[in-house]
Parts: sequence; structure tokens; C-alpha cells
Amino acid sequence: SRSHLVVTIYVSMVNRISKVAMRSKLTLVDLAGSERVAKTDAKGARLVEAAAINKSLSALGQVFTALRTNALHVPYRNSKLTHLLQDSLGGDSKAMMFVNVSPLPSNRPETISTLLFGKSIRQVRTNVPG
Repeated sequence: SRSHLVVTIYVSMVNRISKVAMRSKLTLVDLAGSERVAKTDAKGARLVEAAAINKSLSALGQVFTALRTNALHVPYRNSKLTHLLQDSLGGDSKAMMFVNVSPLPSNRPETISTLLFGKSIRQVRTNVPG
């Protein structure tokens, strides 16, 4: 089954000298790639799965657009994925994204789409200095 994978790691520590407690959260996300239904000829359950993946990726793109343009409302609740990632994408969090593309000429449209998605995400700035 194709799907997104989300792994969250929580780290807690206490400084032995200052007794200051700190907590951090690391969220690792492997996004399923968007699927061109016409190209894959998906049917039945696979078609429903592809539609859900594409919908969540679209919602993620909407969140990144809202963050990039400093919109008053960021649509985190438009999908389970964006709602889950809300605290990892805004506020004082830091985010990094890697995009994977195919060198095959037959995958050129998907590669261009992925690179444009990555370019738009790169323009997002959070409230974290440095």
C-alpha cells in the first residue's frame, strides 16, 4: 500500500548543573509521491488511495503557500497530514525537506512538478533565527 509515513521521536533532558529541563520533538515524514492516475491506470482501491495521497499533498502545498505569503489563516485542518504536522511547520520549529526525482524522460512532468513544489517550499521562512 502506498501511503505517507510519519515517525515522531521525543527527547527529554535535564541539565545536571542548571537543572533546566528541555524537551524536543523530531518528526520524520516520508511523503508518498503524487500519482498521475491516467499514467498509472489506477482502478478501485488503488484509485481511492491515489486520490487521498494527492489530496493530502495538495493540502500540504496550501499550508506552505499560506506560510510563504504570511497569510492570516494557515489551513492546517484541511487534511490529517497537515493537522498532524502543524507544530512542526509553524512557530519556533525548523523544517527541512528533501525531494526525490527521477532522471527518466518518461517521468519528466512529475520531476518538474516535484522540483517546483520543492522550490516553493524553500521560500517558506519560520520564526526561528539562523
